[in-house]
Amino acid sequence: MRARGVAFQAALAVAGLASAFFVWRREPAGLPGEVVVLDAPRQALKRVRYEDASGQVELFREEPGNGALWLRLGTKPPRELRANETAEQLFTRFAPLRAMRSLGVLNAETLSEVGLKDSPRTLAVTLSGGEHTFTLAAASIGWGSPYLRRETDGNVFLLAPSLLPDLENAAYRLVDRTLHAFGSSEYDVLTVTSGNASHTFLVRLRAQRPMELVPRDAPDSPDETARKWHERVWLLSPAQADFLGRGEEPPGGPPHEVFRVEYRRGDKGLGQLTVARGAGGELYARTEYTAGWAKLPPWADSIAADAEKVAARR
Repeated sequence: MRARGVAFQAALAVAGLASAFFVWRREPAGLPGEVVVLDAPRQALKRVRYEDASGQVELFREEPGNGALWLRLGTKPPRELRANETAEQLFTRFAPLRAMRSLGVLNAETLSEVGLKDSPRTLAVTLSGGEHTFTLAAASIGWGSPYLRRETDGNVFLLAPSLLPDLENAAYRLVDRTLHAFGSSEYDVLTVTSGNASHTFLVRLRAQRPMELVPRDAPDSPDETARKWHERVWLLSPAQADFLGRGEEPPGGPPHEVFRVEYRRGDKGLGQLTVARGAGGELYARTEYTAGWAKLPPWADSIAADAEKVAARR
């Protein structure tokens, strides 16, 4: 980069740090020097799509209003996953979309210097009234604060440095790892099934002590082995990158069920966890909440090995 370009970048970096200081010190609305890139109410936001040379990422609501937020990763085939709370917070920042400052319309030479000429990185924000597209500076430009060019009028803006990293690393930052929509205190009956064996346990909560699992057919005989086993089951937590998408099967086809745990509160079913073995020997889990299967860590094999003993009470 030539000396003039370096000076231009340095001046913007200093201005960006000053703006970031005010962002930290004040409330989000009405920041000194802040400009609106896309003025839209939050309820009008339908989809955000980020794309670069390696693929694309989308955040979208399946239903209007407050429907569930989904993440689509541009793998082959595309993978649709539930989005987490970080994604929820990020999504709302695109309507309205704000920048730290406006740089106006830049000439071709300056566009090249800030990484906006022929950049493969794009951003598209879809509102109820249509789609709005932007070009993002090439990642190699550095300096920590991304530049954005609004395609409707060519104006260039300096974005807050915290806006894009989560989209760039969506597979590791934006996937919801939650397995159940209910908590550990909400069920009072669970049934463990493995092969032809099945057993139902009543759950007894105790103050300041671990809960008890009591066989329904032996209410005076708490099963400590079953309790410890289920405690490990409840703590299963696949990594974000190990979740498969909606409708996606593990390599080699549908896995074969090893065991299943069903949860109820009284007569009302709350959900279930199914653990199955794939064609390559790996274990996968899916629940009433997950979009599809999720690969389990190797230590889950010991849980699967003990499932039949718990189900048969051996």
